[in-house]
Amino acid sequence: MQTLNNSVPLPEGADRGQWRERLDRQIDRWTTAPALQRWASASPLTRWLVRRRAERLFGVMAGFVHSQVLLACVRLQLLETVHAAPRTRQQLAQLTGLSEAGLDRLLDSAVSIGLLEQRAGGRLGLGPLGAPVVTHQGIRDMVEHNATLYQDLSDPLALLRNPGGTQMNRLWPYAQATVHPVPESGHHTHPTTGEGDVFADYSDLMGSSQRFVIDELLASYPFADHRHVLDVGGGMGGWVTALAQAHPHLALSLFDLPPVARLAAQASTRAGLGDRLTVHGGSFIDDELPTGADLVTLVRVAHDHDDSTVRRLLHAIHRCLPMGGSLLLAEPMAGSLGEPTPTAPYYHFYLMAMGPGRLRTPEALTALMQEAGFTHIEPVPNPMPLHARLLVGRKTRATTAAPLTRESVILH
Repeated sequence: MQTLNNSVPLPEGADRGQWRERLDRQIDRWTTAPALQRWASASPLTRWLVRRRAERLFGVMAGFVHSQVLLACVRLQLLETVHAAPRTRQQLAQLTGLSEAGLDRLLDSAVSIGLLEQRAGGRLGLGPLGAPVVTHQGIRDMVEHNATLYQDLSDPLALLRNPGGTQMNRLWPYAQATVHPVPESGHHTHPTTGEGDVFADYSDLMGSSQRFVIDELLASYPFADHRHVLDVGGGMGGWVTALAQAHPHLALSLFDLPPVARLAAQASTRAGLGDRLTVHGGSFIDDELPTGADLVTLVRVAHDHDDSTVRRLLHAIHRCLPMGGSLLLAEPMAGSLGEPTPTAPYYHFYLMAMGPGRLRTPEALTALMQEAGFTHIEPVPNPMPLHARLLVGRKTRATTAAPLTRESVILH
């Protein structure tokens, strides 16, 4: 009989999984023992590790407060104000209208988490974490947007047990098409009353936050190898407009719901794209996609939908592509094989509050793409895979499957 120690016997021939499990259990007992905690806190050799873990745990516990400090700074435009010129506390009190006591608490908190920093003469300037907030309108828009998410997360267990009916879901104009049941006609319905304002507000938000993904796409993929790009679920056209500017040789198409397509067509005219961009209105749940493109881009779309909808969409993309055509998919992804990622908690709960979507691993997305008929699927390395990771797949054989019906999706 082998032993790890006196309390954990290990049988001869035990496999690595059993050995690892018993070792992990023993480590759990050690790290939670009060006597070991006291010794580690007192020892110069381990004190730094105990302190670092305590600070990380406190950061997790205090994370919501940090987000509210950021929200207050955004709403008061504090970061933009000190970016224009460092200010004293008295100057900031006059500009914000806050009491001295309240402002002191906010400013000290913002300095502590790096949004602001102390400057000479008792002035406050922009901190290292405040700089990207000032630089990117999309961050400020998402900070404000997340205030609604935090309302839905006030009782996380209630959200986990019953994800429907959230404030976030009511802000999402696509919810009626993806969350509500399919009517007897077999077709999804879409909002028609007040649709312009609803879709415009949401499309503006997604467009302002899309800049990070646009930069990643342009830096990572060889668009010069293609002649015609179709962007599915392209919103008001922020991505295809940037693509048109970066690659003048490309013909471009955009497909989205009719009210969004109308907004995209107007934005295209303002951008001076002329005949280079063709806008198509329709539903990728019900309608066939336009043909003619040799590359389809799917940017932050799949994670908004359940597997059955993504299956229908990927099959439709495969059908609309010519032989040799490609699909480029960009969206936030969970870590491969259970690997933790820093963005996973945010996207897991954000997507649950939004509706039926979910965060998927690259392996899960690859499997869905393979099921639709794509081959040679591989990741595309990108410099900052925080907001999106990239997968590309190719159509190397004709699909023999009939278009997916509602019944065939349910059977899956």
